[in-house]
This record gives sequence, structure tokens and C-alpha cells, in this order.
Amino acid sequence: MSQALTLIAQEVRSCTKCRLHQGTRNGVPGEGNPQSEILFVGEGPGFHEDAQGRPFVGPAGKLLDEMLARAGLKREDVFITNIVKHRPPGNRDPLPDEIEACGEYLERQITEIKPVLIVTLGRHSMMQFFGPNARITQVHATLRPWRDITTYACFHPAAALHQPKYREMLEQDFDGLPKALETARKRAAERAQRPEQAAGVASTDEDGDAPSQLSLF
Repeated sequence: MSQALTLIAQEVRSCTKCRLHQGTRNGVPGEGNPQSEILFVGEGPGFHEDAQGRPFVGPAGKLLDEMLARAGLKREDVFITNIVKHRPPGNRDPLPDEIEACGEYLERQITEIKPVLIVTLGRHSMMQFFGPNARITQVHATLRPWRDITTYACFHPAAALHQPKYREMLEQDFDGLPKALETARKRAAERAQRPEQAAGVASTDEDGDAPSQLSLF
């Protein structure tokens, strides 16, 4: 792991910026390939993640591994993190001030990894990139520009475990992941040829319009 990511991990493990560190065993900064083209962003650590200090190591993590294999990927191919780095009590939803407190860590991880594609897992992660009014049932398996990075919304594996009706939707999301990555690579290459957008001056899509959702299906 790079020196910058190692420093972020150290800071996360000793972080006391919000209430979430209270009563937890480990901060969970994230792990994976620091040169990955794909950054997965979940919601927050659960019981097993808090115990081990690693992301997605419980039942939802096992299902995520299955979905990665479905898309032709392995854990070592990607980087996985969450929007909050300590476990919310009772696995409740992270609160806005907790997400904000952890925001600096995620920003720095994105800056260091420089992914061409950010894959959101779950509605709370999705709202950070697709906007607070987006509904995951409507935007899953779609792409949206975020700054100079392409983002792709997926259901959280835990949702598929708790409600089997979401399993098919999760599979659809990961079936579309190879095409999403292909599109993200193309957009990154196009931005590299347009310095004003590569520098983040423009936050529009390829046609110069406001960011839009582009369905893969």
C-alpha cells in the first residue's frame, strides 16, 4: 500500500472525530490494490468488519466476493472502503454528521487511488455521488459523472441477504460492471485529451450538459 494510504489507515484507526469510535474495536480504513481502476465504496463496517478491522469480511463480504467473480474480478483487483470507517451501533444507518466527519478520509483515498470508476454499494454510499434525492431502485446499474470520475450504483450485498428479491438486482448490477468499466476507461481517456475537464474545471457530461444518469441496460 502507498505511503499516503498507509497514513490514512493509521489516522482512521486512531480517529475520534465523531461518536462512532466509541464502543468499537477497530477502525476499518479499507484495503485492496492501490493502483486499482475501481474503487468500491460501501456504507460502514459491520460486526465482523469491526472485529477484524477489514472491510466486507462477513456474510455480505462473502457475497461481494461472489459478485466480483461474476464480473470477472477478484478482491486483489480492486480497492474497497466505506463512507464511514467505524461501525455504527447495531449496524444502524450512518448519520449525516458521521458521514461528514469521515469525508476527509474518503476524499484522500479517492485522490490517492485515482480510480476511473467508483462503484457505490448501498443507498447511503450512492447518495454521496448521485445526490440526496436519488433512489437506488431507480439508479442502480446506471452511470453518472462525479467530478472527473465515472460512478456506478449497485445494491449493497447485505440488502440481497436480508431481502432475496434484491438478489436479482444485485446480480444485474455486477453483470453490468465490465461494461461500466469499459465506459469509464473511455471517458477517462477522452478527459485526458481535454485538459480543462481533466483539471476539474467542468463537471458536465460529454455533451456539455448537466450530469445525467446513463443506463447500461
